[in-house]
Amino acid sequence: MCSHTWSRVKRRKKAVVPNAGHKGGQILDSYVSKLIIFRAVGEDSILFRLADICRRFQAGSLKHPAEGLDRQVGGLEDPAGSLKSQAGEWERERQALRTEVLVQVNRLLDLATRYGFNDNLWHNYLAFLLATTETPFTLVSERVGENKGSVNQFFKNDLEVFHALFHYDFTEIEEGLGLTCFRVLTHFQAIPKKEQIYNKNVSEKVLQLSGQLEEAKDAEEMFPIVTDFYKRYGVGEFGLNKAFRISDRPEEDGALILPIRSTGEMTLDDLIGYEAQKKKLIENTEAFVEGRSANNVLLYGDAGTGKSTSIKAILNAYYDRGLRMIEIYKHQCRDLSRVIEKIRNRNYRFIIYMDDLSFEEHELEYKYLKAVIEGGLEPRPENVLIYATSNRRHLIKETWSDRTDRSDDELHRSDTVQEKLSLAARFGLTIGYFRPDQEQYFEIVTGLAAKKPELQLSREELIAKARVWELNHGGFSGRAAQQLIDDLYGKCGQRAEERL
Repeated sequence: MCSHTWSRVKRRKKAVVPNAGHKGGQILDSYVSKLIIFRAVGEDSILFRLADICRRFQAGSLKHPAEGLDRQVGGLEDPAGSLKSQAGEWERERQALRTEVLVQVNRLLDLATRYGFNDNLWHNYLAFLLATTETPFTLVSERVGENKGSVNQFFKNDLEVFHALFHYDFTEIEEGLGLTCFRVLTHFQAIPKKEQIYNKNVSEKVLQLSGQLEEAKDAEEMFPIVTDFYKRYGVGEFGLNKAFRISDRPEEDGALILPIRSTGEMTLDDLIGYEAQKKKLIENTEAFVEGRSANNVLLYGDAGTGKSTSIKAILNAYYDRGLRMIEIYKHQCRDLSRVIEKIRNRNYRFIIYMDDLSFEEHELEYKYLKAVIEGGLEPRPENVLIYATSNRRHLIKETWSDRTDRSDDELHRSDTVQEKLSLAARFGLTIGYFRPDQEQYFEIVTGLAAKKPELQLSREELIAKARVWELNHGGFSGRAAQQLIDDLYGKCGQRAEERL
């Protein structure tokens, strides 16, 4: 497997650590077995599986030394059958171990593809474990950084293990099993990929951590690198991702929060116009991420005016300052309290995002949302806000019968009206997004076109096309303007290809 690669890459400088590999040192399992805090990595992890494979390989090598078997088989006739049988048994075991190694290599390649790892995948994987394994120690470090507790001794013990693992030499097991896969993994050249294919947020942070740990001389130098990483970025999925969603199949002990791999690079500058609305949203979010008092926000108004775009842009603007966003649909409102329980003690500012929120008269999920916003005996955590978008100002459908107390169904219909209005009233900040007039629509079109220099159209030509476009696409709106530019840009690219 890829044996031609080794002659080219083995000349690269490699850190030398005494006893880092099995040759003259210890087998992988003897290091992994010393882990204390990071035993939470789990028996099914790639690390523990490889350690078990190395242990079994070493045990088999000692039991069936190949050279000894050859000499005995050559010098004795009768026992030779027995010895050959043992040799055949060991060969079958070696084949099984080869298969198991390749399974773990495949898992590592899958991880590398998902997160855009490159160069030394073994180092990237170890850095990934340090960055994502949630333990009491790593979670405390997330909040306070380096601390003075006795648990530091256990953490430094584990860092000594990781330092040895960073410089582990797989040569013996490769030669013993007839493989070259580890040589390729530690000098890996990934195929360039678009950001949508892998998680760029995780990739950048893990590669940065991996590079810093490669330069560390010992566990003492690794300690501040890792604890500073926890303090700056956090640990686990929340530390490495900016946006999340809720699984429709919750765990037994609470809702399952899953990362969203790609959220786009939308900025508030990409939303043409709506300056007053953006200013209010920025001021509220700025206060929130700085730990000051802030309000739940409802963005309401006409469709296609930039409400959802504003929320996505806010996340991108404040992600580096600890803002995270969890998207929830209205049918998942009953999971809100369990979601909040999972995030209340984390060192981030969370926005629960509900897009296109509205309730029909028969839908009662809004009561869960009201309960969370109001808080019961246990108040809503200070690190959680709710941002929602809706085409409805009052969120819950109203009927003409709501306007009078005379109804066959209910004696005091006005109480029902107040109940329906009360949900929207729980949002301390409401921001209206309304359709632009004709001139504003034209400004949005020309502003978006200016970001596409390939569009060689005059202002007059753009406005003429914009007039025709809005007639067939629901009138004046930012969405219609964006769709027009996308259409023109696509045709522009097609014409360029035709010219080639």
